[in-house]
Amino acid sequence: MDLSQIDYKLLKALDAVVMEQSFERAAQRLFITQSAISQRIKTLEKQFGEPLLIRSTPPQSSELGRVLLGHYQRVLQLEMELNQQLELQTNQVQTLPLAVNADSLASWLINALSPIIQQKNVQLNLFVQDESTTWERMRSGEALACLTSKAKAISGSDSYFLGYMEYVCVASPDFIQRFFKNGVNRESLQHAPAMSFDQHDDMHFAFMREHFQLQMGHYPCHTVRSSEAFIDLTLASGAYSFNTTFGVEQHLKSGALVDLLPEQRVRVPLYWHCWQLGGELMKQLTEQIIQYSHQVLNQQH
Repeated sequence: MDLSQIDYKLLKALDAVVMEQSFERAAQRLFITQSAISQRIKTLEKQFGEPLLIRSTPPQSSELGRVLLGHYQRVLQLEMELNQQLELQTNQVQTLPLAVNADSLASWLINALSPIIQQKNVQLNLFVQDESTTWERMRSGEALACLTSKAKAISGSDSYFLGYMEYVCVASPDFIQRFFKNGVNRESLQHAPAMSFDQHDDMHFAFMREHFQLQMGHYPCHTVRSSEAFIDLTLASGAYSFNTTFGVEQHLKSGALVDLLPEQRVRVPLYWHCWQLGGELMKQLTEQIIQYSHQVLNQQH
């Protein structure tokens, strides 16, 4: 395959299917028929001689597909940058697909993104999931950058240490009276409902294994895919939970929540990964993220 012959119209169809996670929605987005979407992807696969899309539910890019989509996203950013440099008249909005963790989004990230949103003609496409898996969105070509707990950069990208998110284990006074009258120990924890963000959220499970020798499944645990709902359910005495110090600071001061394990707080490192050829906008965004995070995140373990 001669890379100079890549038809970006075909790559656009592959990108639309992966982004929309549906052939039907991808067709609607590009204003063409679903069969046309399928044909374009088949043509691209024929050119490269291997599958670029895994026809699962939802569809996923193959390893080579991820490489091509990452390239395509970077090309889009460079084209927008060139339009600006040449002062070409365009009303095109620059899309920023970013993979971020829910706790950062609920606490400091919006403030970090604010200058870019206010000054540039951009639209955000945020993939929100656990910080241990956000990098997969970037590796798949779906995101141009990600917030992750993984330090090692993907090939072709840069990794920047931002600081530590600090988590505190909290519960309401009523919950403590029900489950922890005799203290927080292995026996009481086997009966007290906990909370995790999703099946990839291993922070709570790792903490329980390390400090109380309790394996996942040996205690009740809610699955709650919202940082705000974590706090709300804890305030409602439905569970104890690990929350960021950002989220529970006021509740701890008011006494609505109590720090169960003040000597055993958890600190999770955060890194910003971005493609090296992401364009001027990504460079500005990266500088803003680094500057702001260093002001609000703990830099010492």
